Amino acid sequence: MTRLSVEMLAADTVEPITSAGHAQLGIAVLAGIAVIVVLITQFKLHAFLSLTIGSLALGAIAGAPLDKVIASFTAGLGTTVAGVGVLIALGAILGKMLADSGGADQIVDTILAKAGGRSMPWAMVLIASVIGLPLFFEVGVVLLIPVVLMVAKRGNYSLMRIGIPALAGLSVMHGLVPPHPGPLVAIDAVKANLGVTLALGVLIAIPTVIIAGPLFSKFAARWVDVPAPERMIPQRPSEELEKRPGFGATLATILLPVVLMLSKALVDIVIDDPADLTQRVFDVVGSPLIALLAAVLVGIFTLLRPAGFGRERLTPLVEKGLAPIAGILLIVGAGGGFKQTLIDTGVGQMILDISKDWSIPALLLAWLIAVAIRLATGSATVATVSAAGLVAPLAADMSTTHTALLVLAIGAGSLFFSHVNDAGFWLVKEYFGLNVGQTIKTWSVMETIISVVAGGLVLLLSLII
Repeated sequence: MTRLSVEMLAADTVEPITSAGHAQLGIAVLAGIAVIVVLITQFKLHAFLSLTIGSLALGAIAGAPLDKVIASFTAGLGTTVAGVGVLIALGAILGKMLADSGGADQIVDTILAKAGGRSMPWAMVLIASVIGLPLFFEVGVVLLIPVVLMVAKRGNYSLMRIGIPALAGLSVMHGLVPPHPGPLVAIDAVKANLGVTLALGVLIAIPTVIIAGPLFSKFAARWVDVPAPERMIPQRPSEELEKRPGFGATLATILLPVVLMLSKALVDIVIDDPADLTQRVFDVVGSPLIALLAAVLVGIFTLLRPAGFGRERLTPLVEKGLAPIAGILLIVGAGGGFKQTLIDTGVGQMILDISKDWSIPALLLAWLIAVAIRLATGSATVATVSAAGLVAPLAADMSTTHTALLVLAIGAGSLFFSHVNDAGFWLVKEYFGLNVGQTIKTWSVMETIISVVAGGLVLLLSLII
């Protein structure tokens, strides 16, 4: 980054709430992150409370007045929730509609009916990637596990040969592709273009999921050869339904927001005239809020009506869809508060000042910071929001494409080596009936492959575009 660009950024930056030097700020950052890590891992405190306390600790050690630290944290929390809260809520509603209507099962069954033999791992990664677009990772796991176990049992497949591709598809979507919470928060923090980030995220996700899914599953199946546990085969949602939506209508509903957001990005590139009516129309219909809202409204007619859901079932369904995301919204909001505290205490500017003399690329720095926080806290979301806050100033001098790649570098780093401090680790272990060592050999290695491959592709793309 040039000296001129640093001076321009400094001129636009709000005056820090502390005059601490770089050494004190550095210690404050390490202490703040350490507080978060210890509270989450040792005291098992909820990430929302841990991030709140860590933000206060960061400000106090940096020497900032406590009232100003509180103001920074609450402002960051409010801004973040305002920016992504509605999108997360709409995504949760769409995911609940997809699951309860039997639409997800319809896609699964249709694809599996046309797949068999060697193509089955590829079918599983396709299913997981499509269904993973609107679903949170945990919801996707719960939804797909019955399918994975039944396919492995009935087809006499190795559980890892089928399970790893499904997990890879869900995990890659969760870390790299909006409208998942992590990418949305990072996009908001570094002011990236959502359409461009979505397009590049899909571009990077395809080879990443192939390598970490069907290809790696060959080795995982040799390392860990276990049968599908009978006790873990739960009932599928659609087994209680008399009818369910069609394959084409369900797929179109899932892909509608993606198509609208990508269309906006394409129109912005082709026309690039804010006064043009076509661009203004696509700026509206391709905005994340309208795109997801449109999918939810369309889903009422394409998913719920065909499944026999009347009006009286819509409100309870929405309420059940929103209930599980309360914790996610609080974590994301607190992460935004932590990010704002980092910025207002001058940490962002400190990293800007130090990194301009380093030879390490900004994208690699973002990946490494996300990796460190992921390893320490076990949370991909905490790693994403914290890393985004730390490296946000680096985006000021970047092009639109490189800002999008910065988001993807953070997302890739946030998936690195899931281990015993990650709830996803135990979810996979219990559902697949593995021990800790087997889970590390399969799930943890798969997550590391995703992180490294996606991070490498981000750096490679940064040299080309």
